[in-house]
Amino acid sequence: MLNIAVYNQEGNKVKDAELNESVFGIVPNNQAIFDMVLLQRASWRQGTHKVKNRTEVKGGGRKPWRQKGTGRARQGSIRAPQWRGGGVVFGPTPRSYTFKLNRKVRQLALKSALSQKVIDSELVVLDNIALDAPKTKDMIKVLANLEANRKTLIVMDQIAENVALSARNIPGVKVIDSRCLNVYDILDSTKLVMTEGAIKAVEEVLA
Repeated sequence: MLNIAVYNQEGNKVKDAELNESVFGIVPNNQAIFDMVLLQRASWRQGTHKVKNRTEVKGGGRKPWRQKGTGRARQGSIRAPQWRGGGVVFGPTPRSYTFKLNRKVRQLALKSALSQKVIDSELVVLDNIALDAPKTKDMIKVLANLEANRKTLIVMDQIAENVALSARNIPGVKVIDSRCLNVYDILDSTKLVMTEGAIKAVEEVLA
């Protein structure tokens, strides 16, 4: 088992905790991480791009000139693709960019991202986060105590309203529920802050 220090929100170490090696101590699989990030980014694409082909553009109901005898190339419509204002050939049409990854690959990617944070010493474990009122300056103080001065992802087993409201106006800080933990958000943060309850919830699902 991996041992890691547990801090309070004042930044003081209170005890040591054990992490499940099958979740936080594996050798990161970069291919699984890459595939999962690709899947997440693809699922965000709206896919609403659209162009008109030659059957959808307006006009072009008759031949621009007769078939033979003009010396010019034969043309059937002024809305053919080679004409200005004509339809587009093989242009984008509405589609879904989502694709499927096996459940074991998705779990491997999440374990790999968490393990990479442990390897890079970017994981901070808190006993709990609690604020008396939704005040941004109080949340800034907590982050300063934890030396989380850059992009920070805070994972809680159950989001406290005061914590979420206090953090939402701080650039680079994101608060999520442990059930919403994902590879992209982990990699996008320079500091991963998790409560003990969140770690237990994640281990129950992934271990």
